[in-house]
Amino acid sequence: MSCVLFTEHATKDGQIIGEICLNAEKSLNALTLEMIDLIQPQLDQWRDDANVVAVLLDSAGDKAFCAGGDIVNLYKSMVANDTDFPEQFFTREYRLDYALHTYPKPVICWGGGIVMGGGMGLMNGCSHRVVTETSHLAMPEVTIGLYPDVGGSWFLNRMPGGSGLFLGLTGNPINAADALFLGLADRALTNNVRDGMLERLQAECWDDDAGGVVSRVLRELEDECSATFEAMPAPIRAHDALIREVTDHDSVEEIVEALLAVESDDKWIKRAQKAISHGSPLSLKMIHEQLYRCRHLSLKEVFQHELVLSVQCCRHRELQEGVRALLIDKDGSPKWTFNSIEEVDPQFLAGMFVSPWEHDPLAISD
Repeated sequence: MSCVLFTEHATKDGQIIGEICLNAEKSLNALTLEMIDLIQPQLDQWRDDANVVAVLLDSAGDKAFCAGGDIVNLYKSMVANDTDFPEQFFTREYRLDYALHTYPKPVICWGGGIVMGGGMGLMNGCSHRVVTETSHLAMPEVTIGLYPDVGGSWFLNRMPGGSGLFLGLTGNPINAADALFLGLADRALTNNVRDGMLERLQAECWDDDAGGVVSRVLRELEDECSATFEAMPAPIRAHDALIREVTDHDSVEEIVEALLAVESDDKWIKRAQKAISHGSPLSLKMIHEQLYRCRHLSLKEVFQHELVLSVQCCRHRELQEGVRALLIDKDGSPKWTFNSIEEVDPQFLAGMFVSPWEHDPLAISD
C-alpha cells in the first residue's frame, strides 16, 4: 500500500475536498523523499483544479501526525559520504513546505499525536492548523546535532517573548494549549470530532470564500470542544516570565548559564536544563546564530538559508554522531565535536553558513 493516500471527497454542491493522508504508521509517518515526491504533484494538480475547494492533510493512526523526517536514510547517506541525497531530500522537502505556506486554497492540517521536525514543517505551512488533546509538538534537533529547520527559522522567530529561541535550544514539548498560545495552531478540537469535521465540510455550500467556510466550521467545532482545552495546563504560557528572563541575554553562553542557574524542582524546567546540558554545543550555537540571521528574511529567503545550513550539517560529523547515539546505536552518549559551547570554534561555526554551491538548488517561484 502507498505511503501516502489521496482521496477526493465530494461536497453537496458538487465541489471536491482533497485529502492527503500520510500512511506510514509503523514509522510514525516520518516524512520520506518518496512521500514528498507523491504529495507535491498532487498538491499542484489540486491547486489548478477549479473543483477542488480545500485540502485536508492528516495521517494514519492515532500516535503521530508526523514524527519527523527520514533521518535514518540521511544517516546512511552521511556514512556513505553521499552528498547528493541530503541535498535532494532537503531541497524537495523545503519546496513542499513553501508550497503549503503559499497555497492559494485552504489547507487543514489535523495535527494529532506526535508532530516533530518534518511534521512541524508540514503543519506550519497549512492555513488551518488543528491540534487535539493528544498533540505533542516539538523541535528537539539540539539532541542530534541539528537545528530546527523546515521553516523553524521563520516560525520560531515569530513566537512571543523569546519562547521560540528557548524551545529551539531546549526542544521542550508543546501541547495543544501552548500551541495556541505560541501561534503554532489555529484551532483545538478533540479527536472524536475528526470524522464529523469532514462531514460538516462536505455539507457546506462553497462560495468564493473557501477560507471563510473552513474557518466557520472549525470555529463551531472548537466551541463544542472547548471544555477539554480550558482545563488543559499550558506550561510554556505559565513559564512565560522565566522564558523572557532567561533569553534576555546577548549570547547563547549567557542564556545557557542563566537557565542552568535556575533552582527549581519543576519538572518542566529540569527537562529544559537536561536538554541544554546534554545537547550538541555546536547545535546551541547554530540555533542562536540561525535565528538571528533569519529574523528579517522573507519566507523564501529563510528556506534558502536553511538549505545551506542543513546540507552543511550533513557534510560534518556532528549530525551523524548525534543520530548514531540517539537512534542507531542508542547508547545515548554522543561524542560531540566540541565539549562545551565556549569551545565551539567561531570559524567552524561561520563555515556552516557558507553555501557549498555557486547556484542555489532551491529554485522557488513566487
